[in-house]
Amino acid sequence: MQTPCYCFDLDEFANRAKMVKEHLPAIALTYSIKANPFLLEQIPDTFAHVEVCSPGELEICECLKVAPERIIYSGVVKEQEDIHEAVLYGADIITCESIRHAQLVQAEGVPVKVLLRITSGNQFGMSVSDAAKILQNRDSDYRNLNVIGIHYFSGTQKTTRKIKKDLERLESILMQLKEECHYAPQMIEYGPGIYTEYFEEDCDACDLAALQEAAPLLNAFAERYPLAIEMGRYFAASCGTFYTAVKDIKTSYETNYLMIDGGMHHLNYYGQRMAMQIPPLCVRKADGSKIAIKPAGEESFEKMSYCVCGSLCTVADVTLREVTLPPMQLGDVLEFGRCGAYSMTEAPALFLSRPMPAIYVKTNENGEELLRAQIHAAKLNMRQL
Repeated sequence: MQTPCYCFDLDEFANRAKMVKEHLPAIALTYSIKANPFLLEQIPDTFAHVEVCSPGELEICECLKVAPERIIYSGVVKEQEDIHEAVLYGADIITCESIRHAQLVQAEGVPVKVLLRITSGNQFGMSVSDAAKILQNRDSDYRNLNVIGIHYFSGTQKTTRKIKKDLERLESILMQLKEECHYAPQMIEYGPGIYTEYFEEDCDACDLAALQEAAPLLNAFAERYPLAIEMGRYFAASCGTFYTAVKDIKTSYETNYLMIDGGMHHLNYYGQRMAMQIPPLCVRKADGSKIAIKPAGEESFEKMSYCVCGSLCTVADVTLREVTLPPMQLGDVLEFGRCGAYSMTEAPALFLSRPMPAIYVKTNENGEELLRAQIHAAKLNMRQL
């Protein structure tokens, strides 16, 4: 592989979805593709829907021929042409973030299944009173809206305590809409944002524990209401690896620096606190040997302390402020685990016009496949000639 690059394990992605379904058997699952659109290459049947949040993400689905009946089109700032394209493609459900969104859907002139997104206290979604106005006038002003349900999301990396409060708030909203609008939803789309671990020694065990703790709450709610859940990070995080090569080694004021061809524009762990925590990490040496780096520092190899820095001209580009590694050489490759969610889309990839990483996917059956070669970012940061 030419570094820097990502490789996403589609089998691991499918196994993670299967694990969630086993713990939430009666709850429909939705994958939010903003976490990683490259996983659409082989989307498991475990997911009833995929959530897109922009016209660009809808275009990705169209290009990959994702079945329109699996698409929920969410997101703010939808214009008439965006909604029209979704309706034309046959997207199963469109989420209304505001009264204006509802008016734009109504203007399509054809019946459309919609979810009304209720705000959790931020810029996303609408107030309960606005949702009530739409429901109270659905037989007159909003005849084309088949309001099948409610969408509610309040953030990611949530504790079970926060999920419990969310569900209590959501149930209160549903009771209010039933009383004021005589409305009973066919679908409650909820984003639990179950906690995903990045820095403990056994991340998978931590993730499983978080799911097991949240499952009784979600399953109990699903016994009373038609619950579906949407997540991206929890489904995708564990399936990704980022590969970056050592390009320079130097010592300054007693600090050993490794300069890599990746950096902060490629790695975007949640809550890394300025590179003070160490994610799952391996070193691949030039002879092909692979050494796993343990957070507890229990390795048997000869050790050196390094500060690992990226390829950008900013002091913020520190990937690992202090990490114990075997003696490193030019060309050695660092493998950062749990990069399956957000790193390849949310990090500042265009900063300094460095190449955007190549993207691979792999399965046990087919091995590795190159989906996207490195992109020369300078072409995106200059006048189109």
